[in-house]
Amino acid sequence: MAAKPASPYYTADHELFRDQVRRFVAREIEPHIHAWDEAGRVPREFFRTAAEAGLLALGYPEELGGTPVPDYHYHIVFHEEIARAGSGGIIPAVWIHGIACPPIVAFGTDEQKNRFVKPVLAGDRIAALAVTEPGGGSDVANLQTVARRDGDDYIINGSKTFISGGMRADHFTVAVRTGEPGLGGVSMLVVEADSSGFSRTELKKMGWWCSDTATLHFDDCRVPAANLIGMENAGFAAIMHNFNHERLGLSAQAYGLAQCCLDEATDWAKQRQTFGKPLIKHQVIRHKLVDMATRINATKATLEALAWRVDQGETPIADICMLKNLATGTLEFCANEAVQIFGGMGYMRETKVERIYRETKVMSIGGGATEIMKDLAARQMGF
Repeated sequence: MAAKPASPYYTADHELFRDQVRRFVAREIEPHIHAWDEAGRVPREFFRTAAEAGLLALGYPEELGGTPVPDYHYHIVFHEEIARAGSGGIIPAVWIHGIACPPIVAFGTDEQKNRFVKPVLAGDRIAALAVTEPGGGSDVANLQTVARRDGDDYIINGSKTFISGGMRADHFTVAVRTGEPGLGGVSMLVVEADSSGFSRTELKKMGWWCSDTATLHFDDCRVPAANLIGMENAGFAAIMHNFNHERLGLSAQAYGLAQCCLDEATDWAKQRQTFGKPLIKHQVIRHKLVDMATRINATKATLEALAWRVDQGETPIADICMLKNLATGTLEFCANEAVQIFGGMGYMRETKVERIYRETKVMSIGGGATEIMKDLAARQMGF
């Protein structure tokens, strides 16, 4: 009798892809990530390296230079393997176009896709998303950055903050207010970094050091009207579509990093000798590892099942919100336990668990804070 597959979600092709990404991470990321973290930058040439490996274009249309995949589980595999480098910051440093380009792909013209997406997937340009403002994070309906039509241009005034990739991006997908207050007055514009009236200020962070972050300033910033994505005052749908995929991606990333913490803690516990025996021989340590594995397995099961539902065409907003909270909570727990198992070494720079520990809080804030996720889920569920 033939052996049953280990999972209903993964095929031999998924595993071939896993091997490809694992080799790439071991060769191109892991030996350099500490230096990149300390430098606060990933070298620009790495973008071309990732593009040549087909890893910048995962899930994008072939006509744009993309690498189409049949299901979201390829993205889960990708996040699992990238997380082996022990850095959450590498994703916003290099793959931040994953939230900047989808609105253009979904709602933009062919000309916009070829001008603003294709060179990003080739590793020649960097794209970032700009939605969050100093006066409000997840409150997209109350955006204050205004774009006023002036002939063949829009003139933008306002600011955005906490923008990943903000210092290095060549262009931005920006949420602006073009109409009346509320959801119906929001549009999306592409703003190029060399636009008149645009400037940026670098921000320093607790974690994600290898990913630059900025506040963006628009002072009578002039942008061609041809850079409008979709219809004027119809941008909120694009933002919400983006948020669902961003939260699913953040959940996959958090799960991968939690698994990295468990792997690192297990290896350390096997090597470290205390009181005449390996650390893992102490019951309290084994229980910590089991608690970590329990939460990781629950997160993985929820993530994989929800990814399958999304692939079937569902838009389970409440479940995605709850998944994000589950995954980021799992990451916080596992990073904390891993540092505790490592002891003094867990507090030392260059260890993966130390870096991940510094990075956990941003995962519970970015893409919608834990509290926002709970409230959005409650509304969706009719509570």
